[in-house]
Amino acid sequence: MISPIQTSSHGLPKYKQLIWSVEEAIRSGKLSIGDALPSINELRRSFGFSRDTIMTALNELKARGIVQTVSGKGSYVSSADVSVKQKIFLLFDEFNAFKEDLYNAFVENLPSHFQVDIYFHHFNREVFSKLILDQIGQYHYFVLMPANLPKTDEVIRQLPEGQIYILDQTNKGLMKYPAIYQNFQTGIFDSLMMVKDKLNSYSNLILIYPDKRQPKAMLSGFQRFKRLNNLNFELIKTMAGRCPKSGEVYLVLEDNDLIILIKAIKAKGLSLGKDVGVISYNDSLFKEILEGGITTISTDFKLMGSKLAQMILNKENVQIENPNRIIIRQSL
Repeated sequence: MISPIQTSSHGLPKYKQLIWSVEEAIRSGKLSIGDALPSINELRRSFGFSRDTIMTALNELKARGIVQTVSGKGSYVSSADVSVKQKIFLLFDEFNAFKEDLYNAFVENLPSHFQVDIYFHHFNREVFSKLILDQIGQYHYFVLMPANLPKTDEVIRQLPEGQIYILDQTNKGLMKYPAIYQNFQTGIFDSLMMVKDKLNSYSNLILIYPDKRQPKAMLSGFQRFKRLNNLNFELIKTMAGRCPKSGEVYLVLEDNDLIILIKAIKAKGLSLGKDVGVISYNDSLFKEILEGGITTISTDFKLMGSKLAQMILNKENVQIENPNRIIIRQSL
């Protein structure tokens, strides 16, 4: 069913010769999805390779999704797509418009023989851990967005070295891994300083900060700005039940709170940007046109995605800070 070394595979390392033979068997129809591969001992006898060589080949086929191993039963063909050479496990916290920009830029900057599978942990550490540990050995690279979950380094260190990339938010326990990330503390502070004169036209600056989901560094940046300025400041966890007043300016981190806030401003007959100011976090096309334009503090998610692709392709072991900027629109 799997022919030993073929002429066209001579010159390849031994484990790649076995991979080539399995691919050729699939291409020719000798092997189909669900078919069992010969046992390790049968492959050793047929090819004359060591057990380690056979295992290296099978692990590579597993990482590409071509073969699946069932404990106690052997290995089976799980995909006929032998064009996939590299598989990437991409774990987001959640999906939204700006994460879609990141994802699309990432995929568009990878060669066609890369396959990217996307997962979501929804800020749940148990889900984060299970998704990662269940996929060990199934992917060449793991791109992980740990968000503000605790002790993620304990999970991530169980992955093979050289396969891990950290995305968007990092921490002290993850500093040894290559990453492309945002500096949330500096991003908040520098952006607010840039619009300090505009903020002075309001009487009260309110940060809506849901602490279970958002980076602690955002709060640190806000508090640093607070210490250096004479505005009245307020910190709330959600917009639910809040009634906006004239003279207030809101820094909103989550889109759901942004919609609730705008709805409440309109219900009170107040003017957005004049009576009540709004700064939102993370830009999107929607915010560019909503109510004439929402001022945003944002990183460039397309740039983040393209840089991530290049890091993987070039096998760069670096940490890159993706810049933030404030985009001033009618809401401020």
